[in-house]
Amino acid sequence: MGKNVTAKELGIDLVQGGENALFQWLLASFLMGKRIRAEAAVQTYHVIVDRHGRDTPGKLAACTHRELVRMLGEGGYARYDESTAVRLLALAAKLMDEYDGTVSAMAEASADRREFEKRLQDFNGIGPKTAEIFLGEAGEVLF
Repeated sequence: MGKNVTAKELGIDLVQGGENALFQWLLASFLMGKRIRAEAAVQTYHVIVDRHGRDTPGKLAACTHRELVRMLGEGGYARYDESTAVRLLALAAKLMDEYDGTVSAMAEASADRREFEKRLQDFNGIGPKTAEIFLGEAGEVLF
């Protein structure tokens, strides 16, 4: 697998998959946007989504910090597990609180792609790199 893993390679269909696919791609983009081996990010994504079924903001937000740290470790994301767990739980909670748990609602609240990107980067742990990864594929679906 190359440096840039696609949504399709993760089994995410952004066109047909609707809201769940958008959230799963956001989660994957978040994991891949960090300074970590792509393989570890992909493995961790599969652990969280496939093995533990935390594939929506609500299901992710329902995790305890300790459960999420354990999942991150299981996926090989051990070096950043504590801070990443905090940020992922905050991401899920903010999505639930401010955007009814949907990426689409965040897009609808944004005047354009640039404003959406700014909203995305308001999440703790999402910087330009993660936004670029996410919008590289989801941008076509959302805008």
